Order: sequence, then structure tokens, then C-alpha cells
Amino acid sequence: MDAAQFLPSLPRPYDLTGVSYSAAGARLSYVCAMRGPCMVFDTACSSSLIAVHVARRCMQHNECLHALAVGPNAILHPGAHAKPALTGMTSARGRCHTFDSRADGYLRGEACCAVILTVSANTSIAALGTSAHGPSASLTAPNGSSQLRLLKTVQDTHARWLALEAHGTGTALGDPIEVL
Repeated sequence: MDAAQFLPSLPRPYDLTGVSYSAAGARLSYVCAMRGPCMVFDTACSSSLIAVHVARRCMQHNECLHALAVGPNAILHPGAHAKPALTGMTSARGRCHTFDSRADGYLRGEACCAVILTVSANTSIAALGTSAHGPSASLTAPNGSSQLRLLKTVQDTHARWLALEAHGTGTALGDPIEVL
């Protein structure tokens, strides 16, 4: 909600709906005349993956034939950089070394990607999994036993993997747990 910090003290009519997460999804659906489920996710680093996961589930349950999963990130306020740096979460060297022995934190970045999912006899996203890991070494580190359970569940659902997407924390603590 970086944009909310730039609102005037007396908001104009579209200021409040223009910066809320919930309105962003609804606005996109409205402008593109989309029908079906419309959801917005804020799970920090995994929001885009969760959006694809839920879109796939909606298609499996015949709630829609096509789905659009969009993952935007715009850093508008300096606090979005300063706060993680002050807590030691970002790389002091200014380089992200995910899944590397030099890992000392992550870097902030901006991007926007969109994926259109379509039900087709020729394509399949057969094995996706998500999980909240419960207690762990820290708020930002995965729980090793929970991660193993999740990977086993996904593997049991579909024995042949074409790709594995992993969330690397860029830290010596989190990366090894992520890819147990």
C-alpha cells in the first residue's frame, strides 16, 4: 500500500479505491469485462504463485474456462527499502545470491507479469502445492518438516515434474530449507 502514503489529507473520490488491493482486482475485471471469481492475494513473496494456484483450482472446479493471474509489484515509497534493510533482511552487498553459499539477504525489485491459464486437453498443471508452515526459526524462514510434507504431497499427486518453482529467501537460513 505504498500509494496510500501519497494520498492527500482530504481524499478525492477515486483515491481510496485506486490504492486498495481489493479494488485493483475488481477494477481489472470490470475494465476487461471478465466474469467468474475475482480475488486479490497478499502473501508477500508468494502472491503470484498463490494466484496461479487458486486460478487453477477454479478451473478444475468449472468456475471458469480461462483465468488471468497477474503479479504486480511497484515500490513507491522509500520505506519499502529502508525497513527491510534496517532489520537485516536485505543483502548488505547489494547482490542476491539465492541458493548460494554467499547468500546474505534478498533485494527489492519491481515487476509486473501476467499469465493466462486455459483449460486444454493438451496441457496440464497437475501438481501445485501451497502451505503455511507454522512455527519456524523466524518469521521469514520456512519450517523444514512442513516443507518436506508439502513437497511429498505435491510429488505424490503427480510423479513426473516438468518444473519446480521454489521461493529462495536469499539467506543462509532459508534457502537450504526451501529446497530440502
